[in-house]
Amino acid sequence: MKTQFLVAVVGAALLVAGCHSTQDNRHRAGVPWIKDKLESKYERPPEQVFGAAREVVKFNGAVLEESNLLGGTNAVRVLRGKVNERTVWVRVEPVDAKVTSVIVQVRTKAGGKDTDLMAELSKQIALQLAR
Repeated sequence: MKTQFLVAVVGAALLVAGCHSTQDNRHRAGVPWIKDKLESKYERPPEQVFGAAREVVKFNGAVLEESNLLGGTNAVRVLRGKVNERTVWVRVEPVDAKVTSVIVQVRTKAGGKDTDLMAELSKQIALQLAR
């Protein structure tokens, strides 16, 4: 009886816990099956979009790291920051000559998502670009 209970507890723990990938191509502990990314596309150059994203994260919290992803072109830039004790990743990459894609990802300390903050940051980036 104790063995069956232990197997059930371990099975439930494996279903709940897992790893998710971040926008800087790393893996962290968290719930992997939830939607934690929001993508937007703008007709602006990548440098301008990345600058707007940096200002938004800096205004709402703190910028922890800025990096270029290697493995292709250096056009893919990632920003990691903290906002309201949440970890925020913003990935900026060109889609074509005129369009730039922005992916905002937000996770809590426990590995859950924060959809409201994700949408708010995405909206603020769009407003920053409109100025």
